[in-house]
This record gives sequence, structure tokens and C-alpha cells, in this order.
Amino acid sequence: MHIASHLAEGFRLRARDIPNLISIARVILVFPVIWLLLNHHYQSAMLLFFIAGISDALDGFLARQFKWQSRLGGILDPLADKFLLVSAYLCLGWLEVLPWWLVGLIVLRDVVIVAGAVAYNFRVQQLDAQPSLISKLNTGLQIFLVLLVVYGLGFSHEFSWMIPWVIWAVAVTTVLSGLDYVVNWGGKARREMQNGD
Repeated sequence: MHIASHLAEGFRLRARDIPNLISIARVILVFPVIWLLLNHHYQSAMLLFFIAGISDALDGFLARQFKWQSRLGGILDPLADKFLLVSAYLCLGWLEVLPWWLVGLIVLRDVVIVAGAVAYNFRVQQLDAQPSLISKLNTGLQIFLVLLVVYGLGFSHEFSWMIPWVIWAVAVTTVLSGLDYVVNWGGKARREMQNGD
């Protein structure tokens, strides 16, 4: 009975790591996605990108459903998403199917957010940020644009008329979500530092 309880405890510890392992697998998946895009294997790239998206939904579901949330998971999950999206946008910019100004805007926003998060975590207090509604909308639109563009490259151009509209939607929500992070977390940092004094 004692051995069985130890085995059960070990299984629970391993089970809690499943969402984090899925996030790590999503990071690893970025490299074949990049290779496939740059070598014009668009159908395979889209399949892997879609699998990465499903894995993102899966690890979030498992973490919430079984209470497997962890601080590491809270960092790994958004970083894996950003790594995949930024890599995809850089590739599509390099292939000249997305404008470089949009790629630059997305990269700049993410650099500002990551730099701000690191500064907040080390200079103010431990960061426990939840994405805002506008940030979730922006991420969803970024994913949709990648799928739309790669679908046009690898399958059919029937939805290509949507691309300019989605590009502008991504651009606007990128700016708004970046400003939202700066204003909200900048204000929170000032308040916390004033309270600390």
C-alpha cells in the first residue's frame, strides 16, 4: 500500500507537467515550420502550424480542467506562442508575402512587452499577467492571418481578397494591445513603487 501511494504520487507529479511538456513541444515545432515555409512546403507548414494551435488549446484546457497550472507554465505557454508567431511572420516577411512594416510592428510590440515584463518582474514584484481582451483578439487575428496567407500559398487563392483587411486588423490591434500593456502595467508599476516607498 505504501509503495502504491508513492507510485500514485509520482504519477500525479508527472501528470502536472503535461501542459508544460506540450508547450516545450510547441517550441520545438517552430523549427520544422520555419524550414518548411522557407522551402515552400506550404501545405506541410500549415499542417504543423495547425497542430501547434491545437496543442496551445490542449495545454490550456488540461491546465484549467485538472488544476495543473504552474508559474513555469504561465511563462512557457505565452513564450511558445510568441516564438511560433514571430518566427512565422519573419518567414512570411522574408518570402515577401507579408509587408515588412507589419512584421516590424509585431516584433516591436513583443519586444516592448517582454522587456516591460522582465523589468516589472525584477524591479517591482513577481509578474502574474493575464492577457487582456484586446491582446487575445490580436493573437487570434495574427494566427488567422498566417493561416490565410499560407492557405493561399499552398492550396487556393479563393480567400486572398480577405488578406489586406486582416493585415490592417492585425496592425490596429497590435498597436492597441501594445498601448494597453504599456498604460496598464506602467501605471501599476508606478503605484506599486509608490506604495513601496
